[in-house]
Amino acid sequence: MKLSVTRWLQVSSLLVLSLGISQFSLAAELPLQAQSIQAYGRDATSLNGEWKIIVDPYENGYYNYRYEPFDQQENPSVNAFFTDSKQKTPSDLIEYDFDKADTLQVPGDWNTQKEKLYYYEGSVWYRKKFDAPAAKKTDRQFIYFGAVNYRADVYLNGKKLGVHIGGFTPFHYEVTGKLKPKDNSLIIKVDNKRHADAVPTLNTDWWNYGGITREVKLFNVPRTFIRDYKIALTSLEQKTVTGAVLLDGAKGGEKIQLRLPELNIKQTLTADKNGSASFSFAVPDAQLWSPETPKLYSVQISSGSDKLTDNIGLRTITTQGKQLLLNGKPLFLRGISVHEEYSADGGGRVSHAKEAQTLLGWAKELNANFVRLAHYPHNEDMVRLADQMGLLVWSEIPVYWTINWKNEATYQNAEAQLAAMIERDKNRAAVIIWSLANETPVSDVRNQFLARLAKKARALDNTRLLSAAMEKHYRSDNPNIAVVEDPLADLVDMVSFNQYIGWYDGLPEKADRVTWEISYNKPVFVSEFGGSAKQGLHGDVNQIFTEEFQENLYRKTLGMIDKIDGFVGTSPWILADFRSPRRLLDGIQDDYNRKGIYSNEGVKKKSFFVLQEFYKRKAEQSKNAE
Repeated sequence: MKLSVTRWLQVSSLLVLSLGISQFSLAAELPLQAQSIQAYGRDATSLNGEWKIIVDPYENGYYNYRYEPFDQQENPSVNAFFTDSKQKTPSDLIEYDFDKADTLQVPGDWNTQKEKLYYYEGSVWYRKKFDAPAAKKTDRQFIYFGAVNYRADVYLNGKKLGVHIGGFTPFHYEVTGKLKPKDNSLIIKVDNKRHADAVPTLNTDWWNYGGITREVKLFNVPRTFIRDYKIALTSLEQKTVTGAVLLDGAKGGEKIQLRLPELNIKQTLTADKNGSASFSFAVPDAQLWSPETPKLYSVQISSGSDKLTDNIGLRTITTQGKQLLLNGKPLFLRGISVHEEYSADGGGRVSHAKEAQTLLGWAKELNANFVRLAHYPHNEDMVRLADQMGLLVWSEIPVYWTINWKNEATYQNAEAQLAAMIERDKNRAAVIIWSLANETPVSDVRNQFLARLAKKARALDNTRLLSAAMEKHYRSDNPNIAVVEDPLADLVDMVSFNQYIGWYDGLPEKADRVTWEISYNKPVFVSEFGGSAKQGLHGDVNQIFTEEFQENLYRKTLGMIDKIDGFVGTSPWILADFRSPRRLLDGIQDDYNRKGIYSNEGVKKKSFFVLQEFYKRKAEQSKNAE
C-alpha cells in the first residue's frame, strides 16, 4: 500500500526536561511525512555528470505558438522538447536536437559554467540518457533530485513525472514500471525566473544561480522499504531516546530491527497498518554530541530485505530564561553566516562535499562553533559535515525581505520548503535552530503568515529551537537607544536580529554610544553585522571599503554587542565574499558583496583576525566557567 497522507507517529511516555522549556512536552510527537524519503545512504546509480542542454528563453519547447503548454495536449507536437523526438524522414520538421546540443555538468549552476549564461534567467532544458540498473521484479525505483533552481518540470521517456517548486529542497519521483532497459531519456525544464509571489521573491542580495545544482540519482528498493525514520534525545535527565520508523508498502505486522551497536541497543519493532512503529530506550552511558566532542553513533534499521544505516548524534538544545543550553550547559554561539557559494576556483553554487568542507574548514579556523546557513536550506553534505566537524547549525528558508504575505499560494510554497528542510535534516545533531524568516517588515499579514509557519515547524519538530532574523529601531526619545521589539519574538525561542551600525547606520564610532533595550526574557543573538572591504585595499580606518575600515567596524561592534543583556552569540555577515547583482561598483564590488571576512578567493581580511581573537577569548571564558 503506497502512502499518500501524512502519518503522525505518536511517541508515548516522554518525560519533560526539568529545564522549564516549552518545546518539550508530555506525549511529544515525532511526526514523519509520507512525502519525505531517506536517500542519502542508499546504494544508487548516479545521474550526475554531463547533461545535454538547450537554452530556451521563449520556451518554444514548452508552449505552442498560441502559448498553450504542449504537456497538456493529448498528442503533443514532436517539437515539444520533452518528447526528445528525432527525424524519421528527411522531410520531418523538428527544430531541436539534444544529441547535437551543448552540455553542462550536473550538479552545477549554468551561470558559472557558460559565460553567455552568466546573467541568464529563464528556461534551460536538460537531458540525460541512461540505462536502467539491474532490478528484481519486485523492486521499486525512485529518481531523486537534491535541488533544482527554481522550477523543475520533469519528464521521463516523454511522460511528465511532475513539477517541483523551490530551488533549495530535495524531491523525488517513483518510476517503477516506467523505465526501459536501455536508452531512457530524462528531461528537465529548469526555470530560474524570479516572481513576485515566489519564495524568495523578486529582490534578494544573492545570485540567482540556475540549474540542477545538486545531485541526481536513481535507486532501487524492495516492494516494502524503510522510507524514513526519526530519532532524538528527548530527556536529558533520563537519557531517553525516542523515535519512529516508517515503512512504505506495509500492510501491518512487519518486523523492524533497530540497532545502535556501540550502545548495545537492539530492538524489534512491529509496524502498524500504516507502516509506522515508534520506539523508546535509555542510553545512560551515551556520550552526548557537542562541538568539542561531536560523537556520532551508527544506527542500523532493517526490515525484510531492506536496510538503512546512518550516523547520528545525541544532544539536547533548550533555553532557560536568557540562557541557551546545550545538553543542559550554557552555550555561547561563536558563529559566522555562510552562503552556499564557493568561488575560490571560479565556481558558483556549492555542488560537492569537498567545497562544503572547505567553507566549514574556514569557519573552524575562525574558532567558530556555529554557522548560520543563510538564506535557504544548504546542501545535505553541508549539514552532515557539520555533524562530523562539530559545528552547530542555523538552517532557514528564503522567506526574505518582501514576501507576498497575502497570497495563500506563497504561504503554501514557504510551508512546503520549511517541511522539506525539516524532514531532510531532522536527524542531524548539528542543526539546533530552524529559522522562519530574514529581515521581514512588521505588519498584521506578515505576523499571521509567520505565526502559521511557526506552528507548522513546532508540529514537525519540537526538539529544536525556532528563531528568525528580525530588525532593530531606535527609541523616539533617544536616538542612542536601540530597541528590538517585534511580535515575532513572542513566537520564537531566541531573539535574533540583524544590525548594521557602522555601515548602513552611521560610522563605526556610533557603536560606542549605542545601548540596547530588549525586553524579552529570552536569549539574544545578533544574527548579522558587518561592512564591506575589498581584500588587499588598504587605507585609513575612515576610508570605506578598506580592510582597515572593516577591521575597525568589527572591533567597535563586538565591544558594543558583548554588553547586551542575555547575549548568547553572533553570526557576522559573512564568511566569504559572494556574488550579488545588487553590487555594481566597478573596481570594488564587481558583482560581489564584499562583506566577507574572507575574499571570494579564500584570502583572509584583517577583520578575520579580530573575530578570531574575540572567539578565542569567548571559548576560554566558556571553558573556565564549566
